[in-house]
Amino acid sequence: MSGDAPGGTGSTGETDETEEIRGALGRVRAEAGDGGGRGLRTRVVTMLAITGPGLIVMVGDNDAGGVATYAQAGQDFGYSLLWVLLLLIPVLVVNQEMVVRLGAVTGVGHARLIMERFGRFWGWFSVGDLFVLNFLTIVTEFIGVSLAATHLGVSRYVAVPLAALLLIAVTAGGAFHRWERSMFVFIAVSLLIVPLTLLSQPHWGRAARDFVSPGIQGGVSGDAVLLVIAIVGTTVAPWQLFFQQSNVIDKRITPRFIGYERADTVLGSLVVVAGAAALMMVADFAVRGTSAQGHFTDAAGIADALGAHHTALGVMFAVILLDASIIGAAAVTLATSYAFGDVFRVRHSLRRGFREARPFYLSYGTLVLAAAGIVLLPGAPLGVITEAVQALAGLLLPSATVFLLLLCNDPAVLGPWVNRRWLNAVAGLIVTVLLLLSGTLMVSTVLPHVDAGRLLLWLGAAFAAALVSVAAVAFRLRTRRPGRPAASAAEKAAWRMPPLALLAPVRWSAGRRTAMVLLRCYLLLGALLLLVKAVRLGGG
Repeated sequence: MSGDAPGGTGSTGETDETEEIRGALGRVRAEAGDGGGRGLRTRVVTMLAITGPGLIVMVGDNDAGGVATYAQAGQDFGYSLLWVLLLLIPVLVVNQEMVVRLGAVTGVGHARLIMERFGRFWGWFSVGDLFVLNFLTIVTEFIGVSLAATHLGVSRYVAVPLAALLLIAVTAGGAFHRWERSMFVFIAVSLLIVPLTLLSQPHWGRAARDFVSPGIQGGVSGDAVLLVIAIVGTTVAPWQLFFQQSNVIDKRITPRFIGYERADTVLGSLVVVAGAAALMMVADFAVRGTSAQGHFTDAAGIADALGAHHTALGVMFAVILLDASIIGAAAVTLATSYAFGDVFRVRHSLRRGFREARPFYLSYGTLVLAAAGIVLLPGAPLGVITEAVQALAGLLLPSATVFLLLLCNDPAVLGPWVNRRWLNAVAGLIVTVLLLLSGTLMVSTVLPHVDAGRLLLWLGAAFAAALVSVAAVAFRLRTRRPGRPAASAAEKAAWRMPPLALLAPVRWSAGRRTAMVLLRCYLLLGALLLLVKAVRLGGG
């Protein structure tokens, strides 16, 4: 690892710029540059070597909870929620592009950056939520394994332990490229969704219309809002921020390769949205014209409904669910172990063997085995857990995005790589919409007889007015500050964050501190009311 220069030109964290980048699809020498101007073949080879973190984090998002959520949307609302997926593409790209820059420029994991820049109190504000949410998410992955195995005629007491051992074996190899190669094998299996969709008699014209025409079949209701939040939460989950930033570092991706990693992220976002849309259409076909339409139970119900059309269709869906559960469990557990290493300052890298990073691998194995054990408990409320976890992810996303924005606007951390104004505006709009949805859910839970559609309109107007006011104040403050001189491409490629110990601590104003406390209280209340809502739905 090179030394850290006071001006921010040294590398930090786990990134080592003197070694090659080796991925599942190839390798590239760090000193070879970014491949620009070196011919098409060199650029293709570089792209293949870099591809991985963005694609895996996105495909991992179509996990067991994602399959269940998208299937519920298709079974209960047909194609009418496809437009939500289209709106999520820019959300995915904007959020994950920011962590790509943070990982490549700082060489420090997301959890450690939050802890070091904002203090342990605010760090636990963000990371503490992540640990709880991630563990519950891993439980849902094993719920998916259990449901898929049951449809395939395999006992869950056999399938769940075998899946847990497979996850541990795949990760504990001490070689990043082998782990990534394993993930690519699982991603290839997930392509079964393509023939399954084609065999499900999709209505392409209706799908195209519903992609661009917002609406909800049956009208806006509290249950529909809960499902929209769950779609957001399963498609844009907080764990993705922590995973991709650390995975970028683990793969040794530096600023000169940011363009390739951005392309990897965009590719992944298109894949995840296409897969989600396909699952909605498959679920709609499975129950179309039957008594099960509008009455979702779980993902196994969709497999059974497809099996009623043809046994092969049910088997294909079950295999897709099993595969999605394994990919999701691998990615979410790894994101949690990366954050564990950041918080407790222990070595955490897939490039290190068990002896070098014992706490990292032990934390991974413990999470996998504990989550698998919960699923095997008789009488565990698995259905309630699955839906509630996806909606909880949607509720907690504003908090994660706020910290992401603060880091990406910190010149001490990103220097010339800080966010542009338009990017902050888009991210601010994302946070506003998420708060709007969660606010609608909270009120409709406390007052279940309130018209959710009208409530959404009123809250939307209030949030819009507040957003315009904040934007006006921010613009006035921005115009009074001198602009930063633009850095050249060479300067940006060479810039690195100085050692964290040399950075002056962030000092928040009383107003910002108050706003963060209010956000925390709001999210805690939202999580409590979400639990109430989920229990109500679980009880019929």
